[in-house]
Amino acid sequence: MSFYTETTLAGYARAAVHLKTGMVGYSRTDLARQYVTTYLDTVFATTGATPTPKVVTAVDRIAHQPWQLGDPYVLAPEMSAIVAAAAQALDLTGEVVPVDIAPSDDGVLFLPEPIYHRGPSGRITSVGAITWTRVHNSDTGSSDWWITGWTDRDDPIDPSAVLLRASDAQTTPLATSLGPYILNCYARLPTGRPVPTRPDPVAADNDIEWMPAPDGRYCIDESTIRVKAVAAIAYAFWVIQAQPLTTVAAPPLDRAARRRAVRHRVAHQTRVVMLRRRKPVTGPHGGEAKWHYRVRFFVKGHWRHLVNADGQPYRIWIHQHIKGPDDAPLLLGDVVNVLAR
Repeated sequence: MSFYTETTLAGYARAAVHLKTGMVGYSRTDLARQYVTTYLDTVFATTGATPTPKVVTAVDRIAHQPWQLGDPYVLAPEMSAIVAAAAQALDLTGEVVPVDIAPSDDGVLFLPEPIYHRGPSGRITSVGAITWTRVHNSDTGSSDWWITGWTDRDDPIDPSAVLLRASDAQTTPLATSLGPYILNCYARLPTGRPVPTRPDPVAADNDIEWMPAPDGRYCIDESTIRVKAVAAIAYAFWVIQAQPLTTVAAPPLDRAARRRAVRHRVAHQTRVVMLRRRKPVTGPHGGEAKWHYRVRFFVKGHWRHLVNADGQPYRIWIHQHIKGPDDAPLLLGDVVNVLAR
């Protein structure tokens, strides 16, 4: 079960609980800890240090705990471009991040339409889910938001996921042991004190192999923003979900999914964050209800995938345009400017 087969709010809630439960099961395996250890070895390689068992245990808990305890949120596909555009413009340098900026202390954000980002090495990876938790350091008395980005292992157009699936095909036991999402990146945002200036990303020119971004998808270039991409996306979501631009729905969960979540002790009150619309209006002849947007917003240029009468797939290019009624306020620019300070 995944978001690729769901189109309703109830389906999103069901898929979110299914994926959370799968990640909770994976997080309890030895493979999950081994993956965190290998990931930290790669991160620490540039400093010459080695992560201690205490550090590995802490990161393992911080990364995986939100999958069980965190409140689940689903970002409606039409919101991905809005959040990505805000994240691209975000600069938190010198800002003091409020303790209550996030909608919950622990959370999981699912992106049915992932946001992609290009790292300093030129590699393209998707952000299909984001987890966050608030961490308190008892030694220093400081607290931080720890934000983790996860790649959807089944993303059909993510270049890195395609390579991973090809590797999994050679090691079938490994493929069945991994969770639906793979740890990809992390970031920390301090609370109660200014956000430090981010050092410029460094990568050897001879090592860069630029991957092309998937057609029609928003891609954030890590080298052009002042905050790590995963932190920028999470912060943009936190702010935008509380604005009049959006509405939050809490679809009911079917009995089977609810019982499964309770059995595995997984937080399952899913909220779907959507673009705010007017109430549905039925035509004069009782036809299908039509939606009317309360706001106007930019739609990024993208490829629209269609199927002709013979069942053959084809695509057409949709140019960037503004969607919504002419007399409605254009909120995207205002939101991005506020986020960019």
